[in-house]
Amino acid sequence: MSSLERMLGLLDVFTLAAPVWSAEDLIRYSGCSRATCYRYLKVLQASGFLAPVAGGTYVLGPRIIELDRHIRMRDPVYIAGGPPMQKLAARTGHSALLFILFSGTVMCVREELKADAPEGLLSRGERRSLFTGAASKIILAHLPPHQLRSLFAKHRKTIAASGLGSDWPAFRDRLKEIRKDGYCMTVGEYRKGALGIAAPLFNSDGHVLGSLGIATRAQSVKRSEIPNLVQLVTQAGRDATERICSGEHGVDRPARAVS
Repeated sequence: MSSLERMLGLLDVFTLAAPVWSAEDLIRYSGCSRATCYRYLKVLQASGFLAPVAGGTYVLGPRIIELDRHIRMRDPVYIAGGPPMQKLAARTGHSALLFILFSGTVMCVREELKADAPEGLLSRGERRSLFTGAASKIILAHLPPHQLRSLFAKHRKTIAASGLGSDWPAFRDRLKEIRKDGYCMTVGEYRKGALGIAAPLFNSDGHVLGSLGIATRAQSVKRSEIPNLVQLVTQAGRDATERICSGEHGVDRPARAVS
């Protein structure tokens, strides 16, 4: 790892479970010398990514809040996907979620929650596996073949456990079916009793950026309602893609590589 990677890697340890870290713990975590780690902390504090608190400890800093505001005001996927997502939630009566592909995972970037939202539904800033749930699988299905081969080689057991195939031909064929359908629906994969339906989002080059869909309690949806929900979700995905590609909401976003 480069020095810059090690410095930025210090931010990864700040989580909901561990929001406060001492300088001594950060030194042990980084594996760097005391002088080097203190230099990293000085830079991160000066830039606002870390803030000192009592007892020689640190928390994430206000610069991150400022950058989040910039994203919410200028990110093309966040802005362009908002109105179709809100319309989808209003027309279906179910919670709508917007996801992007992020470094081998998918991240929720926007949500429109309804009263019947399943407990523990993802919210902005939370990530999930690329192999579990409708929002993830519809993105996975549209990744380039070379990325899919790499993912299968690294995550074969996880892929098999997720019902996507125990070998490469089965995995490839299952994703081909999802692509052909134009949507993905799952029940109980990410949250017990939760039903999810998602459609893909693309940039102007046709590369997948993320997904848009609904999540609700499976018991609240009648089987006869599913075709209409699928139609509304896929239309919302097309509307969001058209808005993203129009350039009216910022620069057209490039596809992300998968780690």
